[in-house]
Amino acid sequence: MRREAYASGTETRVDMHVKLLDDRVVQRAKARGIDVLVYAPHFTRLPDIRARAREFTDEDLLVVPARELFTGSWRDRKHLLAVGLTEPVPDFVTLEGAIRECERQRAAVLVPHPDLLTVSLDAADVRRHRERIDAVERYNAKCLPWQNRAMGAVVRETGLPAFGSSYAHLHATVGEAWTAFERPLDDETDLVRALREGVPRRVIRRSGAGHRVRGAVEFAHLAYENTWGKVDRLLLSGMEPTHPDHIAYRGRFDDVAVY
Repeated sequence: MRREAYASGTETRVDMHVKLLDDRVVQRAKARGIDVLVYAPHFTRLPDIRARAREFTDEDLLVVPARELFTGSWRDRKHLLAVGLTEPVPDFVTLEGAIRECERQRAAVLVPHPDLLTVSLDAADVRRHRERIDAVERYNAKCLPWQNRAMGAVVRETGLPAFGSSYAHLHATVGEAWTAFERPLDDETDLVRALREGVPRRVIRRSGAGHRVRGAVEFAHLAYENTWGKVDRLLLSGMEPTHPDHIAYRGRFDDVAVY
C-alpha cells in the first residue's frame, strides 16, 4: 500500500546527495530507512537525471533529481548543489552566474562539502553569498573527521541551516548519513520548499567501525575521480553533456562560461 507521504513516522529521512542510482542503491536505501534520495550525478544533463529518478521512484522511496554544478575552472572549482531546477544549467560557469540562474528558476541553492580541498566554497564564499544560500552541508560520509569538523564550523559561523548526506559514489555508502526533516515530503516540490523555508531538521549519521571504514573507502575513491587523465579528457573534448558549449544550451550561458 502506498504511503500517504514519504516519511518515517513524523520525520522524512533524506540522503541529500548520492552519485549513483540502480537497484542496489534503492535496496540499500530502503534497508537503512531512507525515504528520499537526492540524485545528482557528475556531468549528466538534467533531463537524463530526471528520467532516471522517475524510473527508480516507487511507493517506498522518492528519488529527487538534482545537479551538483561545477562552477569556475578546474583549478578553482566551487561546487553548488541545486535542487528544483526546471531547466538545464551547465558546468564551468561562474559562481555568480550559477547562483543567479538557480534564483531565476527558484531552485534551492545548497553548499556541499564546504572547505573541502579545492572543490568547494570556503567560509568567505558562504559569507559573501549568505542571503542567497539555503543550506550548508555539515556532515558528509565521504569526508574525513577533521574535514567534517571544518564543515560544522562553517555552519556555526554563518548560522545557515544544515544538511547531511552520504555523498555516495559507492553502493556501500548509501544511507551512511542523512537529514531528518520534521515534516512529510511527498514530492520534489515539498523538498525544495522545505530547503528554501529552512524547515527544522536534524543531521544524522551512522556510527561504528563499519561507518568509518566505508567513509575511508569513499575518500580513497576521490583520488580516482580526480585523476588528471579525466580532467584532460573533459577539457580537450569540449563536448561533455554539461559543457556550456554543448548545443543543448544554445549559447545561453556564453556570457558566464569560463571555458
